[in-house]
Amino acid sequence: MTTELVEGLVADLAAERRDLTDLLAGRDDATWSLATPAVGWTVHDQIAHLAFFDEVTRLCVAEPAAFEELRDGLPDLQTYVDGVGERHAHLTPAEMLGWWTREGEGLAAAARAADPSARVPWFGPAMSLPSKLTARIMETWAHGQDVHDALGVRRAPSDRLRHVARIGVLAFPNSFRARGLDVPQEPVAVDLLAPDGEHWTWGDPTGPDVVRGPAEDFCLVVTQRRHVADTALEVSGPVATRWIEVAQAFAGPPGAGRAPGQFADPRVP
Repeated sequence: MTTELVEGLVADLAAERRDLTDLLAGRDDATWSLATPAVGWTVHDQIAHLAFFDEVTRLCVAEPAAFEELRDGLPDLQTYVDGVGERHAHLTPAEMLGWWTREGEGLAAAARAADPSARVPWFGPAMSLPSKLTARIMETWAHGQDVHDALGVRRAPSDRLRHVARIGVLAFPNSFRARGLDVPQEPVAVDLLAPDGEHWTWGDPTGPDVVRGPAEDFCLVVTQRRHVADTALEVSGPVATRWIEVAQAFAGPPGAGRAPGQFADPRVP
């Protein structure tokens, strides 16, 4: 079962990458220089980030000792992350897409060859291989949203959103800890409408604290690509309200998020 799970995650990660590379293939240099909603990041920076961390993820899966040597030698992780775009600014758009494709395929090969039950080292706590691949899907989707927003393109949601939503739900405690806040003990349920019309539910949706709405909107909020006010999410209860204000599906320090009103949504009154 775990091997099948890894294979499915590898396929979904590849599909997420293909959607974005297809969007950018053949675009001119001006497109790659567009600013994205992430302050200071261009389209070029976003793809450099994804390619680079597919490469680093391949290293942590295939050569964990080499990865740990790299990680332990870094003076400051955030500076290292923020400098990825600048370090690869010399690459042309075609070279960028070629690099990302190679690294994505290399990661897929490493994941298929790895022990599916092994723990994978990372910059934070080690995690299972399926969890690491799911995190890559979330990252690819989230940074892909920045690119779509920069280009003014609306993308069709897919059932791969379930990976992003699941991470968002599991990251409930970290969303508070990242800000030095106590983690609430009261449960919060999440009831999402999937792109195919099904419901994805975590917890008891009849309880007092519930987040309901389109799965895409929930994913946009927990990856901090939209402010909740600009979505069709319905948030009930004090704990759910507190959570959705600080929710982040990604590790690390608190994200800046998006200001309300930055993106118009015709579904929101």
